Amino acid sequence: MAIWDDTLTERDKQVFAKSGYGKRQGFGQRPAVLVIDMNYNFVGDRPEPILKSIERFRNSCGEEGWQGVYRIRELLTEARKKHLPVFYTTAHERRSPLAFGRWQGKNRRAGEDMREEWSRGNEIVEEIAPQDGDILLRKQKPSAFFGTPLMSMFNELRVDTILATGCTTSGCVRASVVDAFSYNFRVSVVEECVFDRGQASHKINLFDMNAKYADIISLREALDYINGLPDTLCAPGL
Repeated sequence: MAIWDDTLTERDKQVFAKSGYGKRQGFGQRPAVLVIDMNYNFVGDRPEPILKSIERFRNSCGEEGWQGVYRIRELLTEARKKHLPVFYTTAHERRSPLAFGRWQGKNRRAGEDMREEWSRGNEIVEEIAPQDGDILLRKQKPSAFFGTPLMSMFNELRVDTILATGCTTSGCVRASVVDAFSYNFRVSVVEECVFDRGQASHKINLFDMNAKYADIISLREALDYINGLPDTLCAPGL
């Protein structure tokens, strides 16, 4: 049973099945790992219930976020053994009201994001912090592709498959997945490695991405795929 099954009506299930959506596209030959916005602003500085965590970090996803941290750490451990390219995204250290754009228009606590401690909150959490050779991209909008050099870097590495992780499922993950799909990448979203502050949003966006834009795969599937790759596929200098 898929995680989203309890959010669908019987009509929806029949419509999508009969229409042919949700076909598994599979993996390519040259993957990259994309770690989207795994910073303290989105997970908080400690594992605690979300209603507690959002008192200090309004964007926090609470305990679900920290479970994502631990699962992403497992994925990164195996990916680095194979020298796979790893890309991180997060927001800029500081933002002017102009650079902040329209974010403030949809949240009454957005003014908190202009405080000094907000910029430190954009650091990737220590447990999965970038290592030598990883790429950290700063972005202002939901998609990892918008206004960043990510596509040119993928072209240089001849990436054909993206293993997507991070947060939030309904926000920056989905925006990045749709853009990756639009650029004709094979996209796999690792279910245990993505999360959202909204439980319903998490489920229905996994369903929607799986139907049209990506494969939703388990962490076990991702690890098996990585472990089956050649050791020198993306080794430095190749």
